[in-house]
Amino acid sequence: MSERTERSEGREAMPGRHGMTTIDPGLTAEEEALLPSDEDVRHYAEHGWYLSKKLLTDDEVDELVAATDSYYAGERDRRLPVRPPKLAYWEPARGDVQRHNDYVHHEHDGIARILRKPLIGAVAARLARAVEIRIFQSTLIWKPPIAGEPSNIVPWHFDKHYWASSSSENMLTAFIPFHDCGEEMGTITMVDGSHRWREIGADDTVVRHFADRDRDQLEAMLAENAAYNGATIRKIPMVIPKGHMSFHHCRTYHGSGANVSGRPRRAISLHLQDGDNAWREYPLSDGTLAAYNHDVLVRRTHEGRPDYADPDYCPVIWRDRAQQGG
Repeated sequence: MSERTERSEGREAMPGRHGMTTIDPGLTAEEEALLPSDEDVRHYAEHGWYLSKKLLTDDEVDELVAATDSYYAGERDRRLPVRPPKLAYWEPARGDVQRHNDYVHHEHDGIARILRKPLIGAVAARLARAVEIRIFQSTLIWKPPIAGEPSNIVPWHFDKHYWASSSSENMLTAFIPFHDCGEEMGTITMVDGSHRWREIGADDTVVRHFADRDRDQLEAMLAENAAYNGATIRKIPMVIPKGHMSFHHCRTYHGSGANVSGRPRRAISLHLQDGDNAWREYPLSDGTLAAYNHDVLVRRTHEGRPDYADPDYCPVIWRDRAQQGG
């Protein structure tokens, strides 16, 4: 597969080292009907999650399946120039465990074409009340149909812990399954309203990925924070039809259980940042700074800081021109 440049009449193009990032100036009437309503936006603000309407057609989902099949077979349009220290990157030698592969939107154009659909960004912008939405990260996930596989259990966590070097508190994630996805597949499950909790008991360990943390400790942290906030832990499994997706706030506790369906659970977690997000200095107790994988990849700002708006790794997928006044 060769590098491709997508251009279409009426689109604004932004240059990047690997071609052009395209930004759609608007949505069709049919797409506008798929945006969250005012009530949906209020629900997201209160509960920390949102189940979308059908944002991808069956053909687009099937294209995503074919593109990820090619990715698993080794096809890449480009590779990361260096390997970040905390990169999730399943390879066949690791066997039939839960697979996580980061930066698929950067490495494979067929995957990127679907993930950069402006409608996805427009939905995220409505929920986050943002003028601009950029990709922050994309993780391809394969949960094998092995009921007892330990790696299939994703313990309770929230994403902002890993994004301590990001300034925004409005980041969010779209969970995009490639098929109907329910409880039997170990679907993503939200702790309702937990993004509004005041957090206690956190220490430097929270910046480590859940795979590197003690599961019992994470369960205890969830219970401790719920008790401190006088909240009941209400777990809501996301039942997601093909072409639909769930969105959750960066401070919403979530996890997932075993896949007992007999079929692999295939999905992408598309992490999204609002246009105001930027790298920030976040000191840890040992004197070092919290870091993210981007920090060794993205270009630098004039001040020498990692640029989380680098279009090669963090492309814009939605910009509301009406709110920008042009």
